[in-house]
Parts: sequence; C-alpha cells; structure tokens
Amino acid sequence: MEIKTTDKIVESVMWKLKARSEIGITKYNTTLQDSKETKLEFLRHAQCEAMDLCNYLEVLIQREENAI
Repeated sequence: MEIKTTDKIVESVMWKLKARSEIGITKYNTTLQDSKETKLEFLRHAQCEAMDLCNYLEVLIQREENAI
C-alpha cells in the first residue's frame, strides 16, 4: 500500500518510521507484527520510551527557561 501526501512534515515522519522499523527488524530479527513479545513486555518498552521522552522534554524546557 502506498500512501501519498503533499505534506513535507508527514512525509519526513513516514521516512523516519520506515528507517526506525528497519533498525528494529535488524536488531530483533523480526517485525513488530511477528514479534513473540508479550503484552506486558510491550507495555514495559512503551513505558521506558515515555520516560525517555519526559527526560528529553524536561531538558529542552529547562534550556528554554535558561535554567541550565
């Protein structure tokens, strides 16, 4: 399935998602679709990613506030 868009931002995100997928397939030797990880394992991965995001946001907020 091909998705067409004229939005350069959406196109950029799509390319990054594809690249990220290829990295994961290489690293884990499987696709997300075929992964044997449990629901709990996926939840833990998502939680870790969300915590990383919070840390990245916090450093950017503090930099904008000139706090660090």
